[in-house]
Amino acid sequence: MTTFDSHPIRAVIFDMDGLLLDSERIAYELGREASLYLGLPWDHDVAMRMIGSNSRDGYQLLRDAFGPTFPVDDHQAEFGRRYEQAIAEGRFPLKPGVLELFDLLESLELPRVVATSTRRSRAVPKLAHTGLLPRLGGVVGGDEVSRGKPAPDIYLAAARLAATPVGDCLVLEDSNTGVRGGIAAGARVVMVPDMLSPAEDVLSLGVPVMKDLFEVAAALRKLAGDRQD
Repeated sequence: MTTFDSHPIRAVIFDMDGLLLDSERIAYELGREASLYLGLPWDHDVAMRMIGSNSRDGYQLLRDAFGPTFPVDDHQAEFGRRYEQAIAEGRFPLKPGVLELFDLLESLELPRVVATSTRRSRAVPKLAHTGLLPRLGGVVGGDEVSRGKPAPDIYLAAARLAATPVGDCLVLEDSNTGVRGGIAAGARVVMVPDMLSPAEDVLSLGVPVMKDLFEVAAALRKLAGDRQD
């Protein structure tokens, strides 16, 4: 088990998709279905590069891959229709260990904020459906900052919501894009991979990698115990 250094953690900032919610695979499939329905090209590697990005940056990746005439508005509308239906149907379950980690953080009285590339109007109902929303001190959506991940903006905004210096915040991320943004913000970052393995630059920076949120909880529990000894 990876452990934390002795510097206190005073708040936790969560990514949402792929970290709290098992949703990246669903979003991938919805994007593929939208492309097939519209008769548009689809590329697995391009789709994987979109993980962790907001919609604005994600669609720029599609333009870069398929050309400036790629019908972004049509694809966005069709994907959005399918995604909103998935939200209404409650198709985004919690990842293993989420509830146990939240129970621990509440017992430690650590503030909890979500910083997600998903737009706020979609993030809030997804979190509400799982019961996590009332257990959070706030949500920052990808449409509420001028620059998306890997820029630090969303983490700085989340730290302000948590009323905590960003250097005292633990950022939990599943994507390399998110990890890079957390590091750029000056937060302490742990990667819990979902669909993507840690990139070489992430590993070279010494970012701790944990297999799941149970391991994160165990490391935090040990840190709290060590501080009490």
